[in-house]
Amino acid sequence: MNSQIAEVTQRIIERSRATRQAYLDKIEQAREQGPHRGVLSCGNLAHGFAACGASEKADLRSMTKANVAIVSSYNDMLSAHQPYESYPAIIKEAINSVGSVAQFAGGVPAMCDGVTQGNPGMELSLMSRDIIAQSAAVSLSHNMFDATLMLGICDKIVPGLLMGALAFGHLPTVFVPAGPMPSGLPNKEKARVRQAYAEGKAGREELLEAESQSYHSAGTCTFYGTANSNQLIVEMMGLHLPGSSFVNPGTPLRDALTKAAAVQATRLTDLGDNYTPIGHIVDAKALVNGLVALLATGGSTNHTMHLIAVARAAGYIINWDDFSDISNAVPLLTRIYPNGSADINHFTAAGGMALLFRELLDAGLLHNDVKTICGEGLEQYTKEPVLQDGELIWRDGPTESFDKEVVASVKAPFKPDGGLTVLTGNLGRSVIKTSALRNPHFHIKAPAVVFEDQYELDAAFKAGDLDKDCVVVVRYQGPSAIGMPELHRLTPPLGVLQDRGYKVALVTDGRMSGASGKVPAAIHVTPEAYHGGLLSKVESGDIIELNTATGELTLCVDEETLAGREIRPGNVDKHQQGMGRELFAGVRSTLSGAEEGACSLFVSQEQPL
Repeated sequence: MNSQIAEVTQRIIERSRATRQAYLDKIEQAREQGPHRGVLSCGNLAHGFAACGASEKADLRSMTKANVAIVSSYNDMLSAHQPYESYPAIIKEAINSVGSVAQFAGGVPAMCDGVTQGNPGMELSLMSRDIIAQSAAVSLSHNMFDATLMLGICDKIVPGLLMGALAFGHLPTVFVPAGPMPSGLPNKEKARVRQAYAEGKAGREELLEAESQSYHSAGTCTFYGTANSNQLIVEMMGLHLPGSSFVNPGTPLRDALTKAAAVQATRLTDLGDNYTPIGHIVDAKALVNGLVALLATGGSTNHTMHLIAVARAAGYIINWDDFSDISNAVPLLTRIYPNGSADINHFTAAGGMALLFRELLDAGLLHNDVKTICGEGLEQYTKEPVLQDGELIWRDGPTESFDKEVVASVKAPFKPDGGLTVLTGNLGRSVIKTSALRNPHFHIKAPAVVFEDQYELDAAFKAGDLDKDCVVVVRYQGPSAIGMPELHRLTPPLGVLQDRGYKVALVTDGRMSGASGKVPAAIHVTPEAYHGGLLSKVESGDIIELNTATGELTLCVDEETLAGREIRPGNVDKHQQGMGRELFAGVRSTLSGAEEGACSLFVSQEQPL
């Protein structure tokens, strides 16, 4: 085992002893109260299976047959989640065939950052994760279930489902993916058209056509953003069937994997002798495995918050130093857009998850002494699923990459580290993704140009006010201010400035999309401006220094001058009304800082669960 990975794991365990033990005690108490249908009154139970058929009612009366909850994020506006429309019927038939029962327990909201990007609805996006966790908890609150199938893919949805599932950590839980859409317009060409549009060199029709060719059918978007990072992490943590993350929807193999996932859930319940609850699978080693995979592939920076919140839901406390130290120990093994020109289908063709597992295991970068939904250890995840004479089997996966421009080896990686750096200075703490930068050792010391609203930047860009070396500051974008929207719409104009030869960087207490990369961006700055962070005192013209080699993020203004400045309040009121945002005032007021997961569900890091 890599010594640095082992050291990070051990300090997470030590740091979290009290909170983890409180969590384990809680889920053991919940287990002892089950099987839950047995404690329901006759009236309760009758309500619970009133809509079932006669044979299902008989099975549920017996208390010896498993009842599996289906929790789904289906809606047919999201391309990634549209395939889930047919899953409940497939799942029920598969589970019925092995003598158990499945019920659709509930749906959770699912919004798309791709649709809301640059619009008011984006300000609900991050907060929706906690609502999804609560919705999943409501779905499972009827005490009717022996196991759970979680159907979700995209940005906030999988972390929310994970947090909800961990609240019911005594239940075995299998995550069921739906897969990416087939490849469309190459991501590099899509990015070129976006920048051309930002410069006024392409019209809206050309832009819409390019976007439509890129996002063109059912399935997950094919770039390596948060959605596909979710799938990779969940499989690496042992909550997917091996090799199931990136099989295209609407294929026989996809349907076979869905059926197999449903049946597998029935094998893990407390009714048999292979009880494997999710609260036991998601331990410190599984979480570190997820972190390793994220950083080895240059995955989404959104997980510097999501994985912290997920870990907290399982009783663990992790922080950005853990991310940074693991990043230093893990080489970059993939080039998937925005870290390269390939998409997630090219990653699969080059060797995919089976090869990634093999490389990381052989190098001692993954904990192998872990539980998964398929048993002990990760060797089974070096295999890949195929249909042979109509039967689903797993065969040995590849031992080397079929395309070394997409998937590299640990011995010859694309970069020696995972490309995530923690920046620290008088402005606070932030993270920066360096894996997609033209030069990971980026250093800028330049005047600040300050905006308190992301929409103000467009006018400044078009007026030529940004045609210079500068550090663009976009503040009052944090969790408590306006819900921490992604600022991906800023990437095209800032990218244009780079291409014009200017040295630019972004500093913000907001987020950037999981698909952002080439613009150096110090994101998630904490403490946020809304809570009086020094970011609130920055003025245009102040010199800011950002250095990824030294981990420095400094406002170069003397303390006496700063002491004489008042904290600017920020004009956030207009972002807290309309498009339903007024309904989330209570959530915003309880969100923790970015390094604590930007979460509203835990009062403090020390709170017992």
